[in-house]
Amino acid sequence: MKSPGKHRLWFGAAAALVLALVSVYVFRPAPMIVDTARIGRGTLRVTIDEDGEIRAHDRYVITAPITGRLLRVTLREGDHVRAGQVVAVLVPVPMTPGESAEQQARVEAAEASYREAQARVDHARADLAQARRERERGQAMFDIGGISKQSLEQFRAAETSSASELEAARARERSAAAEVKAATANLKALETGHPVQVRAPVDAVLLRVDEKSERVATAGTPIMVLADPSRYEVVIDVLSTDAVKISTGMRVSVEDWGGGAPIDARVRVVEPGAFTKTSALGVDEQRVHVVADLAGSPGPLNDGYRVHGRIVIWERPDVLSVPIGALFRCGERWCAFVVDQGRAVLRVVDIGQRNAEAAEVLDGLRDRDTVVVYPPSTLTENARIRPR
Repeated sequence: MKSPGKHRLWFGAAAALVLALVSVYVFRPAPMIVDTARIGRGTLRVTIDEDGEIRAHDRYVITAPITGRLLRVTLREGDHVRAGQVVAVLVPVPMTPGESAEQQARVEAAEASYREAQARVDHARADLAQARRERERGQAMFDIGGISKQSLEQFRAAETSSASELEAARARERSAAAEVKAATANLKALETGHPVQVRAPVDAVLLRVDEKSERVATAGTPIMVLADPSRYEVVIDVLSTDAVKISTGMRVSVEDWGGGAPIDARVRVVEPGAFTKTSALGVDEQRVHVVADLAGSPGPLNDGYRVHGRIVIWERPDVLSVPIGALFRCGERWCAFVVDQGRAVLRVVDIGQRNAEAAEVLDGLRDRDTVVVYPPSTLTENARIRPR
């Protein structure tokens, strides 16, 4: 039979143990409330985002071919004109010997421009043939797994761009031929004193009328600007440090244009020269024009309309990616906190490509891991956490 003293001793020890456990439970730090996200696989896209504007690919500045009295222009902005349609009329003034020589020189210059346009057509035709051969070689390499689908798409885009350049060169050839015809007719009209009719070189839409009222205009005075309504391009200004990452054929998503879905485009050329532009913060920046052809109809977009362009410089499907907000620097490496049984476990992460939202995971994280997004500076390894 146990003595009452031993019973009281065991009872006191048990009570002390319970009190200690309750104290630990009550006074232990509460888990930190954090935001979390689950990483997974999907398409990761790296883009260069900048503002740009829609521009007519082929613009034609119609000028006064002679010095004379320009009759009132009846056409208005937005009107469509046909090739050969009379768009302006000038009544010539008597020519001096010098003006006669000038008109003869205009005819010779127009003929030289026509020969140059013919040479450009030949050059564009050769470029298209070369692009077609490269696309065929690229297709063969893709069929045996030698290149990626993105590389094949760049070959295809280069071929499409070369075909567009050939069509543009042919249009300029037709325009130059019309200029020769017009310059010759102008010279004859001046010699006879008949009114000179200025005709549209191609089918076009009237963008701007510079001289609407009747007045005396000197030779070379701009009268109006025409543009080919079937061909528009987007011009995007990018930093020169970004321009080196862009190549012909890259996809462009034209967004924030005031309509619905984005419009696809392909980079046709990265202009070789940079220019200085002052930013909104007053900093001088070196910028480069990137010109892309719209894949389809521009719809309601017209010359000079403002847009936002996303140039896709890297894209892969089925990429394991982590939200960029989950990453932070730990020394020279990138790290992230992984949620493991209610605790924050520190992981060193190797990343590859990244954009403003996510980064490619090369090592350190697994598919479907839950990570802490925007971890507070007070969060430490193995700290108790609870998702918000």
